[in-house]
Amino acid sequence: MGFLDSFLGNASTVDTATVEKELAPILIADETVEAAFKLFRDMMVFTEKRLILVDKQGMTGKKTEYHSVPYKSISHFSIETAGTFDMDAELKIWISSATEPLINKQFKKDTSIYDIQKILASVCL
Repeated sequence: MGFLDSFLGNASTVDTATVEKELAPILIADETVEAAFKLFRDMMVFTEKRLILVDKQGMTGKKTEYHSVPYKSISHFSIETAGTFDMDAELKIWISSATEPLINKQFKKDTSIYDIQKILASVCL
């Protein structure tokens, strides 16, 4: 998947070595990136310890928010797949004691949401 796919809302996988270099200032010692998905300018990064949401802000994307969610804090998650008339897939992640999802990401009709769900299941269950 390329730029056009990510622009249209399709998640694309990102090389983990490249992401590790980009996130070097916020990764702790011996923390490695297991998988990463790019959604336009934002990323979902899975390490062996936590989920990192990278939110590029502003016109240039120089301002960046890094949101870390330890896997032990995730109480449950859900995916809603795209249908015939509803072309969007949706991922929701709740943290402990929250009534509303902390993370709510929209995806266009693609299979990356299944990959993300499998990773979440393997680290949370």
